[in-house]
Amino acid sequence: MTNVAILGAGDLGGAVAHALTARGRIRDLTLIDESAGVAAGKALDLMQSSPIDRVDVHVGSAADPLAAAGAKVIVLADIAGKGEWQGEAGLALLDRLLRAGSQATFVFAGATQVPLMTAAVRELNLPAVRVVATAGSAAVGSVRALVGLDLDGSGASVSIVVSGCPPKSIIAWSSATADGAPIADRLPAHRQLAIRQALGTFWPPTPRAIAAPTSRVVEALVLGSRQLHQAVTVLDGEFGRRGGAAMLPLRLAHGRVAARVVPAFSPQELTAVVNAIAG
Repeated sequence: MTNVAILGAGDLGGAVAHALTARGRIRDLTLIDESAGVAAGKALDLMQSSPIDRVDVHVGSAADPLAAAGAKVIVLADIAGKGEWQGEAGLALLDRLLRAGSQATFVFAGATQVPLMTAAVRELNLPAVRVVATAGSAAVGSVRALVGLDLDGSGASVSIVVSGCPPKSIIAWSSATADGAPIADRLPAHRQLAIRQALGTFWPPTPRAIAAPTSRVVEALVLGSRQLHQAVTVLDGEFGRRGGAAMLPLRLAHGRVAARVVPAFSPQELTAVVNAIAG
């Protein structure tokens, strides 16, 4: 049984497969696309580069989406030459996999896939703990990098939460820190606003920008993690909402969303998050 199946061998699917292979922690994954030659070619490239990267990862390929049914984690990406899985086609695909007995957690990697994720929970009764969307997670890295530049650092020491539902991203400045000190005390309000506005220019993220946080989320689902991972989740009472979608720090364990962590927001930030929630 494969640990991870990636549905779609387009630019995004290939980038996620490359990120997972390069990290070397997921030892077995399958790239699936109706263009069997494209999937097989990218899988072969990754297999051939594994010894160079000094990782031991088996990358297979398939044309039939039902080849993903036994995977622990299924990543929905983009069909080669056709774009991201979404809409009725995406919902029909998920329905096929669930009817085939899939017990996987589904990672929606595409920038357009949050509506598909919420529809799967609402219409297919897919448990909310078995879905997560990761394109918006790229915004966290962008904010950390921009803050790091303002503070003459790299962003590595920046701890910050980005919530809302990208591209409507809300930055929790009130609880953000850099080197353990509150960012709000060091970053003027006009720079906070400028960084918030700059996020819109980074949407949608590039496949490589999405692949980096997606690979970490997938690893946490398969292997477990003590860290929190910021990603879009289907709410189960947070902010007084059920069924809507918002980005939150998530604890991922046993292949599921084990907990959603609601950080401290200022009253203004909380109002903005509630207004930005997709549902």
